[in-house]
Amino acid sequence: MNLDRFPRYPLTFGPSPIQPLKRLSAHLGGKVELYAKREDCNSGLAFGGNKTRKLEYLIPQALEQGCDTLVSIGGIQSNQTRQVAAVAAHLGLKCVLVQENWVNYHDAVYDRVGNIEMSRILGADVRLVPDGFDIGIRPSWEDALESVRRAGGKPFPIPAGCSEHPLGGLGFVRFAEEVREQEAQMGMRFDYIVVCSVTGSTQAGMVVGFAKDGRADRVIGIDASAKPAQTRDQIARIARHTAEIVELGKPVRDHDIVLDTRYGGPEYGLPNDGTLEAIRLCARLEGMLTDPVYEGKSMQGMIDKVRLGEFPEGSKVLYAHLGGVPALNAYSFLFRDG
Repeated sequence: MNLDRFPRYPLTFGPSPIQPLKRLSAHLGGKVELYAKREDCNSGLAFGGNKTRKLEYLIPQALEQGCDTLVSIGGIQSNQTRQVAAVAAHLGLKCVLVQENWVNYHDAVYDRVGNIEMSRILGADVRLVPDGFDIGIRPSWEDALESVRRAGGKPFPIPAGCSEHPLGGLGFVRFAEEVREQEAQMGMRFDYIVVCSVTGSTQAGMVVGFAKDGRADRVIGIDASAKPAQTRDQIARIARHTAEIVELGKPVRDHDIVLDTRYGGPEYGLPNDGTLEAIRLCARLEGMLTDPVYEGKSMQGMIDKVRLGEFPEGSKVLYAHLGGVPALNAYSFLFRDG
């Protein structure tokens, strides 16, 4: 596998830390050892997160092509757009963000707090549009790109979650390499890796990265899109493309892609009671915050799988905390009593 031939612009602090979740593990019976890899602490750029890791492989292209404006898209509380805005500010580039109405949630301050608030503070041109949730390429994004060209700028397109970009999976191939190095330092090996999946490239990169040592199917995706067929197809397509460009040397098979579809409901961006319980439980036992859109659902999935005995006794499970906590602010009514 050859990742070194792709240029990388460092935006992270270095390897994100791995911490044991001792109190949560004990609370759930102590038969499974839980750990978290803290992508939410991976950068000093507006709280970082999984998209910052992905952007390390996209930014060299933007700079090489002489682009002056990063253009991206997401929901109103998109982590992606906040991270793109921060990277643009860091590099002295302009930024245009298309923020669509992906979540069927209504709060008076939903479009003024959390991720979108930070994007505005970071100087991005934030454009609210009414379109609903979709993980594909969008007309509103194409319109934003064209508006930059008409104004004489040179846009660099960054799709939702970086996922449709040909290099969108590379950051999490590198994540797997990083985990292997940390495992060697810790003198242990993780049996399973739990990760939230929506646009697909995070899990796809992990599948390819962990396929190197035979653990592709030990990457357990927890769907948070509530459109799992579309997400699964996208994971498979991105993983196969990524495997080809990094010269993995073996095919990505259908059974390498594990996507648990039990926790995405009621729909994208809306937590269920189990999501809220998982957020509170992890916060009160570990001091680790997760959010209602992404990490709360993957935390819910991991906790439930432990409770149901779906991880064999003695398993070491690594929870990939992808970031996204700023979105908590947009759901303050749900947590008005804690």
